[in-house]
Amino acid sequence: MNVTELIPAPVGRESFMRNRYRFVPDVAGCYALTTFTGTILYVGLTNDLRRRMNEHLDSSEKTSETSEGRAIFFQWWQGEELEKVERTWMNIHIQNEGRLPIMNGVYSPVSG
Repeated sequence: MNVTELIPAPVGRESFMRNRYRFVPDVAGCYALTTFTGTILYVGLTNDLRRRMNEHLDSSEKTSETSEGRAIFFQWWQGEELEKVERTWMNIHIQNEGRLPIMNGVYSPVSG
């Protein structure tokens, strides 16, 4: 599934590289790791986008090649009701692909 199909659409994008994490805001947000062409590999939620990107860069699981490609971009959305946005992104992916993004382990939806 392509990141362009997410609602709401991500508002920021940065290369998923160590020397670029400083350009990601240190605010709460939902984010997606995507391939060069926009295929979603992972969806997450954090209270600090910059810190979380840096943590993912330290994870061989998030930096390794998958059968759907390698994470090239860190794309994010910041605003209100972040848990709802994350749940919406996960549900959109499940509706389109019949499963979670390839790098997501389990889906623990937040109630509300």
